[in-house]
Amino acid sequence: MRLGKGPGATHMRKVTLAIGVVMLASIGATLLAQTAGSPPKLTAQDVLDIRQLIDAYPRLLDNCVNNGNDYADLYTADATFGVSQEWGKAKIWFRGREQLRRAGGGTDTACRPSRSQGHAYHLNINPTITATPTGAHATSTLLTITNDTNARGDIVHWEGGYEDTFEKTPAGWKFRSRVHVWPEVAWTDRVEDMPQRKLEDE
Repeated sequence: MRLGKGPGATHMRKVTLAIGVVMLASIGATLLAQTAGSPPKLTAQDVLDIRQLIDAYPRLLDNCVNNGNDYADLYTADATFGVSQEWGKAKIWFRGREQLRRAGGGTDTACRPSRSQGHAYHLNINPTITATPTGAHATSTLLTITNDTNARGDIVHWEGGYEDTFEKTPAGWKFRSRVHVWPEVAWTDRVEDMPQRKLEDE
């Protein structure tokens, strides 16, 4: 049907235009809803970068570098480190770059002296990494091996695991939070209140 130039034709053009606008709005709303409902995804490179971050953690924790700054660089500026007996919960022990730097062995001037005998080296293994709306989440297992050979040899010890959240920053993926989850330990609210560890009793 061909529209003419009279009042009726003008009305029809307005109706057609209105229908077109409504259809476009409906399509846009549908696409937006589908996008919003889609689960977030990580690329292969994202997973590799997060895994490298997890793998770098034990080395920098066990071997202080650059007065703890390299360890702090694993985190976002406002990140936290906590402890817990349960997954999904945390008592925050360290918050922000300076506290994390000191947790990584830093002091006012240089790294704290390392210990050779009795030092427990961390083995962070078996991470399961998933995407979240704000970045990524992971859980992993923590083992330690003690450099203190006795009648049992060098002791490999299960120490729960880590629960992590990650944020992708302009400098790459960083820990937004890391929680050491170990159900066997009665964690205190503050790190300075924890009793001295006795490896011979474990």
